Amino acid sequence: MSVTPDLADDLIVIGKIYSIHGVRGEVKVYSFTDPIDNLLDYKKLTLRRGNDVRQAELVSGRSHNGKFLVVKLKGLDDRDEAGLLREFEICVPRNLFPELTDGEYYWYQLQGLKVTNLEGQLLGKVVDLMETGSNDVMEVKPCPGSLDDRDRLLPYTEQCVLSIDLEAGEMKVDWDADF
Repeated sequence: MSVTPDLADDLIVIGKIYSIHGVRGEVKVYSFTDPIDNLLDYKKLTLRRGNDVRQAELVSGRSHNGKFLVVKLKGLDDRDEAGLLREFEICVPRNLFPELTDGEYYWYQLQGLKVTNLEGQLLGKVVDLMETGSNDVMEVKPCPGSLDDRDRLLPYTEQCVLSIDLEAGEMKVDWDADF
């Protein structure tokens, strides 16, 4: 692994190292890709934790119980060394992502969008998305100009999300402000 002093702002987090696995320097990774083993398609990785940024090369990886990945990085052969990578985000440049069809979006594209309901009320901004058993859920937090100071969890479904305008930074939803 090598340390990189300068890093483009165009990196997208696709996973996070959370633990070690075994004694040969493998690490356990939460993958944010769908399916989770899509993370293994990226061989050149940027690891980031705060201001500590490093370049790494994926040697191998495998899914473990379908819940996380076990990953081997080039030059990482020791359990103690691997332990030092806990909490590092795994990032790749945005331009490596495959093109999507119309109406499909990556989560990073939705984060920061202003959310307005049918009545024109600003509910807040999308700050995060999460997977649930039935559908993805958007976490919407108040922002300047919001209707109120309530945090909201909105389903990311066709019934709720009516339109998305990435250029304008807006999302229109069918959601009652009192709900």
